Amino acid sequence: MPRLPRTPLSVLDLAPIRQGGTIADSFAESVALAQLTERLGFSRYWLAEHHSLDGIASAATAVLIGHIAGATSRMRIGSGGIMLPNHPPLVIAEQFGTLETLYPGRIDLGLGRAPGSDAATMAALRRDPYAGVDDFPDQLAELQGFLDEERPGQRVRAVPGQGTRVPIWLLGSSGYSAQLAAREGLPFAFAAQFAPGYLHEALRLYRDNFRPSAVLDRPYAMVGLPVIAAETDEQAQFLASTTRQKFLGMVRGRRTRSLPPVETLDWTPMERIQVEQFLGAAVIGGPDTVRAGLERFLEATGADELMLNTDAYASADRLRSYEIVAEVWRS
Repeated sequence: MPRLPRTPLSVLDLAPIRQGGTIADSFAESVALAQLTERLGFSRYWLAEHHSLDGIASAATAVLIGHIAGATSRMRIGSGGIMLPNHPPLVIAEQFGTLETLYPGRIDLGLGRAPGSDAATMAALRRDPYAGVDDFPDQLAELQGFLDEERPGQRVRAVPGQGTRVPIWLLGSSGYSAQLAAREGLPFAFAAQFAPGYLHEALRLYRDNFRPSAVLDRPYAMVGLPVIAAETDEQAQFLASTTRQKFLGMVRGRRTRSLPPVETLDWTPMERIQVEQFLGAAVIGGPDTVRAGLERFLEATGADELMLNTDAYASADRLRSYEIVAEVWRS
């Protein structure tokens, strides 16, 4: 029996900034995508925290989550994720407690432990670039304390936040967060949209070590992956050159805004291998190719939910990609 029609689908949006576009354009395009995917029946719409990257506009993640939540009515809106080491847990509890109060039952708090930035940006965030992230479990426990019911003798409270119990997810691209999510009985999201190499081992660690908790009685794994759907395989591969140019820039140590698609890329064989490693989980093609690719991915991973990231230069192509996915999902 096909898995795809029985699997919830969600959206990961990095709020990309197009070459020749503006940050205001990026925000408007995110609203349009959220409204479309809500109508199409997608479950969640998550935005990711990045700093000092000219091509990504989601740095003030909680603010943008509120903007998207206000423009939609049913879909869950959340972070994919907030990089908790960048922030005092109290501040995150207050921000997401406020969001949950404004949009009850619709807010998710996905957490990552990587800083998501270079040393200079970390310093600007008032973080010690040499401090590491060994205290991440303690930060998580502190944050949970600010979102749970108030405890006797508690001296500091998150207002808003206390008692809102905003659902927490742990995000990761390695085994660390998988094992911590398992130990704490939390849902886990793996970032195969850029780091697919450790996917299967992380899922195994999560499932094998899972301990039921007050919030989850069995493991629940969501996997992010790149998907570019178009009318034909050839058109989808052409559109995917935007994504390949982005990763090629990363390989060469340069970050760029989203670039228009091109027929050919000027890259070395080694650069091509490196770029394709980032896209090891990608599903790119026309409707039949996308349906088959998503079914294979679900069969291989047993993912409980898929979170799709479509990186297309033109907003119309990104919207159409999600429409095609929805058509094969429901057919």
